Amino acid sequence: MARPQKSRRICDVPASDRFIPVCGPSGGNPEDAADPSHAVILTIDEYEALRLIDHEGLTHSECAAQMNISRTTATEICESARRKVAEAIVSGRGLVITGGSWELCSGGREDCIREDCPRTGI
Repeated sequence: MARPQKSRRICDVPASDRFIPVCGPSGGNPEDAADPSHAVILTIDEYEALRLIDHEGLTHSECAAQMNISRTTATEICESARRKVAEAIVSGRGLVITGGSWELCSGGREDCIREDCPRTGI
C-alpha cells in the first residue's frame, strides 16, 4: 500500500485560477481553448512550487523548506508544473489552477521566507 501524500504548505491561493489564450489551437476558435474539458490542469501545489522557484527565485531546497516537503519532491513538482505550462502554451490550450494536496499557511512561522507574510497574525 502506498504511503498517503503529505499536504504541501502554500502561502496563498492564486489571484487568477485560469488563463485562456486569445486564439484557439492553431489560430482557431478561442472558445475551443476556453473549453474546460480541453484545459491543462495545474494543481495549486504545482503553482506554488513554480511561484517560489521561478518567480521568487528560491532554490529547490528553499522551496522545499517553505512548502514543508523534501527537496526531491519540490523538484518533481516544479518539473511537472513547467511541463504543464509549456503544454498549455505550445498547444494553445487553457490553463486551470485547481486541486492538489495542499494546506494554507497559518502565518507567523519562523521558517517562512517572507518577512512580509500576509498571513501573519491570522
